[in-house]
Amino acid sequence: MSAKKITVSVPPLGESISNATLARWLKNEGDTVAADDLLAELETDKITLEVTAPSASVLQKQHAKEGATVDVGALLATLEPLKEGATPPKEKPKAPVAEAKPAGKPFEAVPASSLRAPKEALLDQLLGEKTPAAKASAPLSEEEERKPMSRLRMKIAQQLKAAQNTAAILTTFNEVDMTQVMALRKQHKTSFEATHGAKLGFMSFFVKAVVSGLKRFPIINAQLLDHAPDDPTAGKEVVFKNYYHIGVAVGTEKGLVVPTLRHAQQLSFAGIEKGIADLAAKARTQKLVPKDLADGTFTITNGGVYGSLLSTPLLNPPQSAILGLHAIQQRPVVVDGAILARPVMNLALSYDHRLIDGKDAVGFLKHVKEVIAMPASLLLEGDAL
Repeated sequence: MSAKKITVSVPPLGESISNATLARWLKNEGDTVAADDLLAELETDKITLEVTAPSASVLQKQHAKEGATVDVGALLATLEPLKEGATPPKEKPKAPVAEAKPAGKPFEAVPASSLRAPKEALLDQLLGEKTPAAKASAPLSEEEERKPMSRLRMKIAQQLKAAQNTAAILTTFNEVDMTQVMALRKQHKTSFEATHGAKLGFMSFFVKAVVSGLKRFPIINAQLLDHAPDDPTAGKEVVFKNYYHIGVAVGTEKGLVVPTLRHAQQLSFAGIEKGIADLAAKARTQKLVPKDLADGTFTITNGGVYGSLLSTPLLNPPQSAILGLHAIQQRPVVVDGAILARPVMNLALSYDHRLIDGKDAVGFLKHVKEVIAMPASLLLEGDAL
């Protein structure tokens, strides 16, 4: 009696994600694999997931091709269990690639038109066959290159456009004197790193200030449930969140992702810094899992790391508000009647005006400003460095 075949399916991909792209196979049909060996990589609009072999076996059949869209639960591979006593063979060292030797015939020049034709044929395979009209109206010049948009980039575009179309987005601005928070950070950063094994940045101060502001202005942390977006007379509900899952935007090679720092109200400065560092590292190495991106209630995005002085950040649906941080610059500031040079940062809060009034938005941003300008208030509340 033959052993029962093993099937490998597309795993759950996270909240509201129903399919993924099969980015690449890491094993070929006929390959012998050990338990937990990587079989394939799946790419969603947010993360890359690795699919592993559940046990030692032989990859008998691949049920999807690279580049295909696969639904959650769809069959990916069929494996044949190894016979009892058999073990996966060790990987053989690859033979060195022999250096190419020149052919006997002398080099012949190839016309540019011939090179252009294979290039266009290859692009047709990558992007899908173009219609004759499209080819005629948009010829590919030698100075142009076409590449398919990644799923992550397409999803970002879709979400941002949906946010603009659905929410009534308004942005309010303020600025904050960073003198004291910079002095506090300079005073404690060496001992902080020695004690906690993490660098003391500005983000932990802003997370603390944001959580303090969300507690004071709970509508900023709320969500509008719109069961019938196209019907203005339909009933709507407001969900107030009594937890504070702060999304922290991280730039990666594939685009911007927003992993979630869960229950930020329970974290110390060290917990916040370690949490952000871990999430950023996972984002940049494509190791995020669906839970890392789920359930955020408010987002902080820092364009200042790229040199931005002022921006109007777009909402991260279904959240109702997002705080934008910007570059710190020395500016003239009046202090006790004297004009002094101080490090100043612009702050921008974008919010859904359908749910949040300007009074609450301005009050929240003013509170964040005051906490950052006088960070000792955080230490008085027991949040020791």
